[in-house]
Amino acid sequence: MGRSRQSAFDDLLVIASRLPWQVSLSLAALTFLGLHGLAVAFAAAPTTTTVADMSSAVIHQYVHVGTLFAQFVVPAAFLIGAAVSYFKRSRSIRLLDNTRTAQGPAVASLTWQQFESLVAEGFRQRGFTVTEKGGAAPDGGVDLVLTRGTERFLVQCKQWRAQQVPVTIVRELYGVMAAQHAAGGYVVTSGRFTKDATAFAAGRNIELIDGDGLPALFRQPKKVVSASRMAPVSPTESPSPSCPRCQEPMVARVAKRGASRGSEFWGCRHYPRCTATLAKT
Repeated sequence: MGRSRQSAFDDLLVIASRLPWQVSLSLAALTFLGLHGLAVAFAAAPTTTTVADMSSAVIHQYVHVGTLFAQFVVPAAFLIGAAVSYFKRSRSIRLLDNTRTAQGPAVASLTWQQFESLVAEGFRQRGFTVTEKGGAAPDGGVDLVLTRGTERFLVQCKQWRAQQVPVTIVRELYGVMAAQHAAGGYVVTSGRFTKDATAFAAGRNIELIDGDGLPALFRQPKKVVSASRMAPVSPTESPSPSCPRCQEPMVARVAKRGASRGSEFWGCRHYPRCTATLAKT
């Protein structure tokens, strides 16, 4: 019996360590509150007057003892898993930072575990929530599951230096995507893809990222300046419009002749080659 409980605890710990640490931490609090509530609800023993009542009382007591025990064990698994997940996340962030600054080992020299962590962090910093499947042979060949909004994407990581990734790997991922109704998929390698693999991925919702494409995945994403932090436009200023003909920024001009003499208008910067104008309001 003790061995079975230990196995279940280990399984829960593995699941918790693969989730984002914030999720595992939240689950620790939720499971404690839920199980504690059940333990309190089943604390009072029912009145027993018949054999059926006695059977119900025994079940009642089993539920009470089980939830009383589980209210500490299950949250503990999620708490430990959250700590493990946080440590792994911190380590992958350092690895990515070192890779960007060329202070760490070359990508080609990383272990497959380090490579997966590096790829996972690259996707995280591009707005995805990442769940690492882990293990040397994860189910369906999927190493990472990405979510953004309601969409799910599956990722295979291949730390192959000596050989090219064949089309069979891409086909395998495509089959898992169809079975799990994923929105898309990625195959990431530090090496290269065969021509057949590239041809198979073309036109399908699979992106192949090879050694040449990794720097773009690991690059620091550009920060978007929020509208509240942008410098306000002066009431006397108006943004320069684009020329309706050549799409170049227009410049403010003053009419020197005709009925509109002295009035301002927008003129193409390439005048006289382009004579497009716009009224200035």
